[in-house]
Amino acid sequence: MSVSSVQSVWRFWAFSVGLTLLLLATSEVMAKSVTDMLGRTVEVPDRIERVVGAAPPITSLMFALAPEALVGLNMPFAAGDERFIGTRLPALPVVGGILGHGRRMQPESILELRPDVALALTGSIVPQASIDETIRLFKQVGVPVVFVTLDTLADWPQAFQFVGQLLGKETRAQELGSYITEAMARVTQAVADIPESSRKRVYYAQGRDGLATECDTSFHAQGIRWAGGYNVHRCPSSSYMGMEAVSLEQVLAYAPQVVIVQDNSFLPRFQEHGPWRRLQAQVLTVPKSPLNWLDRPASFMLALGIQWLTHELYPERFPLDLKGTTQAFYARFFGVTLTDADFDSLFAVQGEGAAGSMHQHSLHHHGAE
Repeated sequence: MSVSSVQSVWRFWAFSVGLTLLLLATSEVMAKSVTDMLGRTVEVPDRIERVVGAAPPITSLMFALAPEALVGLNMPFAAGDERFIGTRLPALPVVGGILGHGRRMQPESILELRPDVALALTGSIVPQASIDETIRLFKQVGVPVVFVTLDTLADWPQAFQFVGQLLGKETRAQELGSYITEAMARVTQAVADIPESSRKRVYYAQGRDGLATECDTSFHAQGIRWAGGYNVHRCPSSSYMGMEAVSLEQVLAYAPQVVIVQDNSFLPRFQEHGPWRRLQAQVLTVPKSPLNWLDRPASFMLALGIQWLTHELYPERFPLDLKGTTQAFYARFFGVTLTDADFDSLFAVQGEGAAGSMHQHSLHHHGAE
């Protein structure tokens, strides 16, 4: 028998033994039934101590609700994120996910984590094929999977409540959900009576060239809607992945008053002479540590992000102590104390070429002279 054949047999044997042990262990502790947000009845252990998330949004929920129970990540944290989220989570193994870009979750990786339960994403934005794939994968390894609905920021309070009940974290879930509910209410009240003709025209620039964006109806662009902005790219989304391609000519014709930049490598284009300089726009860079404040992945960070963005768009309508609000948010959701230097680093962007190093959560361009 060849070496490769022996290795294949060994991997199959190890996988089979691991699955058998997991099934035996699970069968001994199954104690209750829950109805998930897909309406499925799922048997889960009475005491859940080890959890894996199948997609970044649901994994991020665990960062705030019960980080001690999380056993794996869908994607790694960036270097330096430890200062914003502590050291335990960034050290967890990265096993990929089922929904979105990046590494795909494999049965062997799940078995190595020995989860009591898996949490998965559902909602109108999730393709049925992804839901079916999720069910098949966790059935294969004998891990109960519970689906949680997370379409928009408005779903997060209920999602926290549902998972909090599942894990016995009801008080913590109520605390987190209440914050999100209150943030949405304050922002909504501030912008509700702005007529569409008076709303700030916003272009959402993604990618290294800034020529990927989101339709106004996309869940990826919900932060703009919450903050009372007018997304200039009006269209139905072509897919849940977003990143709609546009031309520079389109963007110039849109004449946005504000450009939100997700990829900081795009910023030098605004510092150089060229067509982009013709835009008379405020340029906002999105904070990203330890999670993006607006999107990719969608998370509860949007509750902070919409406050920041509303303040940037309409400071007279939504005055905000951004530093104090940010420090309070990170203390509540991540249990960390941000120093002034930590706060400053959230908005510090390293430009290139003539731009140099800049503090630029808000840059202003006044067009070519």
